[in-house]
Amino acid sequence: MSSGLVLENTARRDALIAIEKKYQKIWAEEHQFEIDAPSIEDEPITMDSEELHRKYPKFMASMAYPYMNGVLHAGHCFTLSKVEFSIGFERMNGKRALFPLGFHCTGMPILACADKLKREAELFGENFDNVPAEEEDTKEETPVEKEHEDVTKFKAKKSKAAAKKGRGKYQFEIMLQLGIPREQIIQFADAKYWLTYFPPLCESDCSSLGSRIDWRRSFVTTDANPYYDAFIKWQMNKLKAAGKIKFGERYTIYSEKDGQACMDHDRQSGEGVTPQEYIGVKIEALEFAADAAEIIDSSSAIDKSKKFYFVAATLRPETMYGQTCCFVSPTIKYGIFDVGDSYYITTERAFKNMSYQKLTPKRGFYKPVVTIPGKAFIGTRIHAPLSVYPELRILPMETVIATKGTGVVTCVPSNSPDDYITIKDLLHKPEYYGIKPEWIDYEIVPIMRTEKYGDLTAKAIVEEKKIQSPKDKNLLAEAKKIAYKEDYYTGTMIYGPYKGEKVEVAKNKVKADMIAAGEAFVYNEPESLVMSRSGDDCIVSLEDQWYVDYGEESWKKQAIECLEGMQLYAPEVKNAFEGVLDWLKNWAVCRTYGLGTRLPWDEKYLVESLSDSTIYQSFYTIAHLLFKDYFGKEIGPLGITADQMSEEVFDYIFQHQDEVKNTDIPLASLQKLRREFEYFYPLDVSISGKDLIPNHLTFFIYTHVALFPKKFWPKGIRANGHLMLNNAKMSKSTGNFMTLEQTVEKFGADASRIAFADAGDTVEDANFDESNANAAILRLFNLKEWAEEITQDSSNLRTGEITDFFDIAFEHEMNALIEKTYEQYALTNYKNALKYGLFDFQAARDYYREASGVMHKDLIARYIEAQALMLAPIAPHFAEYMYREVLGKQGSVQNAKFPRASKPIDKGALASLDYLRNLQRSIREGEGQALKKKKGKSAEVDASKPVKLILLISESFPEWQSQCVEVVRKMFAEQTLNDNKKIREYVEPKEMKRAMPFISLLKQRLASESPEHVFERELQFNEIDTVKAAAKNVEKAAQALKIAEFSAISFPYGAKTGKDIFTGEEVEIPPVTKIVENSVPGNPGVIFQNI
Repeated sequence: MSSGLVLENTARRDALIAIEKKYQKIWAEEHQFEIDAPSIEDEPITMDSEELHRKYPKFMASMAYPYMNGVLHAGHCFTLSKVEFSIGFERMNGKRALFPLGFHCTGMPILACADKLKREAELFGENFDNVPAEEEDTKEETPVEKEHEDVTKFKAKKSKAAAKKGRGKYQFEIMLQLGIPREQIIQFADAKYWLTYFPPLCESDCSSLGSRIDWRRSFVTTDANPYYDAFIKWQMNKLKAAGKIKFGERYTIYSEKDGQACMDHDRQSGEGVTPQEYIGVKIEALEFAADAAEIIDSSSAIDKSKKFYFVAATLRPETMYGQTCCFVSPTIKYGIFDVGDSYYITTERAFKNMSYQKLTPKRGFYKPVVTIPGKAFIGTRIHAPLSVYPELRILPMETVIATKGTGVVTCVPSNSPDDYITIKDLLHKPEYYGIKPEWIDYEIVPIMRTEKYGDLTAKAIVEEKKIQSPKDKNLLAEAKKIAYKEDYYTGTMIYGPYKGEKVEVAKNKVKADMIAAGEAFVYNEPESLVMSRSGDDCIVSLEDQWYVDYGEESWKKQAIECLEGMQLYAPEVKNAFEGVLDWLKNWAVCRTYGLGTRLPWDEKYLVESLSDSTIYQSFYTIAHLLFKDYFGKEIGPLGITADQMSEEVFDYIFQHQDEVKNTDIPLASLQKLRREFEYFYPLDVSISGKDLIPNHLTFFIYTHVALFPKKFWPKGIRANGHLMLNNAKMSKSTGNFMTLEQTVEKFGADASRIAFADAGDTVEDANFDESNANAAILRLFNLKEWAEEITQDSSNLRTGEITDFFDIAFEHEMNALIEKTYEQYALTNYKNALKYGLFDFQAARDYYREASGVMHKDLIARYIEAQALMLAPIAPHFAEYMYREVLGKQGSVQNAKFPRASKPIDKGALASLDYLRNLQRSIREGEGQALKKKKGKSAEVDASKPVKLILLISESFPEWQSQCVEVVRKMFAEQTLNDNKKIREYVEPKEMKRAMPFISLLKQRLASESPEHVFERELQFNEIDTVKAAAKNVEKAAQALKIAEFSAISFPYGAKTGKDIFTGEEVEIPPVTKIVENSVPGNPGVIFQNI
């Protein structure tokens, strides 16, 4: 649990929690969240879905169903809260708003954990008492986040699997961290037990938050629920029949230990990592350096008649013309591997990948004939294919790593910043590196021209970035990325057979030529480290497998069409999807190990966990009619068994097929199932973390467009950022972590929900601040106490017509804030909805309470009701208590309508209220200045004596200001406002000193306000009438001074005399030049004088 805020006095929280538990029970008894489609008795089955939606508005939202290998944490809750708030708001718009939630159990993680527990129980006993003493903790290095080499791919920054990873060394220790008693852990050695243990906890935790979930529609995935199992089989068969699922050899991330493909959800780390294609360039060794030759000659296992090739992995075959040497690491051990007709020199890790890609004589055999340190190869004479130089040398490069590529690196100093700076370094210190200068003395060959960097991209970028050494790793990584992008997108070949062609076109032609000539081959490896849940360092294997052909052009076109029509809430989300659609190709649809549904046409395989999680939202629409429990054991209200759910039946429900020929399900039941689907679909919004864009959410789009008519394509996706806790990353190992249950126990449901709403709404990482949750407890409790007290003692409030200045202003301010809150809820900006609908709304009441003296009964009743209703989506328990118990309303706040303005909003009334607040602030600031002692002088006013407060109300703006406004208005229209030189041409020299700061202020306001408002030179209210109406409040604004007299003088700008607005007498304006000059309409001058 979080080691954050400690709550000392919990009485207020406990009082709110008691209310929450009471209403959660009532809502369950009232079946508040069980939402159904209009029945066939109410509306005929012939009514189409569009007409049904017009007559009975609906809203359906879902979140990525949580995986059942643990309890929900605050991060899950953050996503859940977005669904919650939208469902709550849409209910209040009169819609049938549905929030279903299932339990994801498919895949490898649960079974892998269960199997680990079995092994640990065998080693340490069923109570895990015999575990060896824990070794001293070693500090775990945080891996540096690497850029993906292929710059055209979008990738999520954070691995969900990594986020789930605990610090327990053994699985039973991880279970203890989850709060499971030691004696109970052995039960989790049975994978089925996970499916019975965690889903009820998920339901309980979500309900304790007050979630509006229709639990009738919940289910576990896998064949543990035969209805869902039948649904997934139907989905797979339909995709195969449509040509979307194919069979063939495909590169896939593979676990040698598990003997199968390792999909995203099967990974301990490396989620989102895909195979990276390289070109393996065969660089022939012509004459080995003496040390290497000695080792090779002494080995009887090596056939000296065969050729030897250093294999270099490159992403850029089109640059091979510019090779000037080849690099190896002096510290890496290289293997010489027999490939039949020749030998490859590479790292064992790289050759292991090759051995699973039909590039070697025997699959899975990767033992080297002999191992040689890289240092021994330095000086070897080589022939590099395509290089303009027939003979080159092997040279040292200290930055080569064994965990990426083959450990052999081509050197193209014209276009690789790393190569360029390394060559410079070697030329500068040949003796230090043990090489001869002539080995490296080759002229750099320009091979392509770019728009920005000319013929030698690498040299230009190295000089631009001021890179001095191969050790400038960060700068070089940045330079490499820039060089690759610049060359690929803007480069034109200036050397070789494809001279004059764009690099992005020539690249594939050069690749094809090299492969055809036997100079290179295609080779894949994981983009970065992938660790399976079984602890295996994964490779890439060329597998015969069933795969979904996501890259197919006509399907991709449909997916793009769907994306274009969706509400995505943030431009970054659309950009991310477009990036994924650009590169996403084939996806393995099955595995042999784990939990799930059998592939219907090849039952030795299981459907993998991301492929059975694409259209489950459609299954929610009918689940409650099919079964009554998570596992489908208890048959639902229609009396349909799982084996009756044939492909024809699913076609009838989901694809509007005309009839079902072979079924004994009554037609009325089939129609009811179809009505539920066609009423609640299309899904209005799917809400998930942004890390699911590259897989789950993209598959969700693809599969929907493949299987459903266009009118049922999804309407929206909302991707949120990750959640931080108290401005730090959530982490079990640091203790900065909270489960959903712990969050609700600590702060209660509504205060937690307010903190989640306040955490943020963008795709950037949000922050759950415990101090905000704690402050919400106090705010809600005090509001409850005040509302109860004011309602009971309402006889002390004023009644009658609403004519008082502050009554009118408060009513309009309430209406304005209600409309702003409604707008923010509609935009799903819950942080802003909370600002306007709670914080600002309460501040408005506080000001009214202080300003009016005695408040108006009708307005306070309106305030309490509006406050309860505006809070209902975010803090429903508190809202329900206020609605039913304080206001005495019938029915539930869950079914109430969202408030709207009671009358047209008077902008003048709002402007006069803002004016008054600003005036009171100015008076307090002026008071502080008047009491401040000047250097060597006493203060302007003696606080011990009576004081007169004078307001100077200007009736007109000064001419110079009006001229400045016109200048800004003209230049704003011409879009030349940033040209200060031009501004100065329009301003008279004598006015420059005061005009430029004023113009700067106008420019600042234009950045955040509408031009109409900024350029408005007429007040929306009568300033004199406002001061008269609120004279007592204005007079009381001063805090430290005793105001014995108060007067307000109205005068035309520049005049010497004015009129006292209270007596009508003509009076002289006090000779306080600066204050008088700064007095303009809407901003009166403030003067304090001792009487």
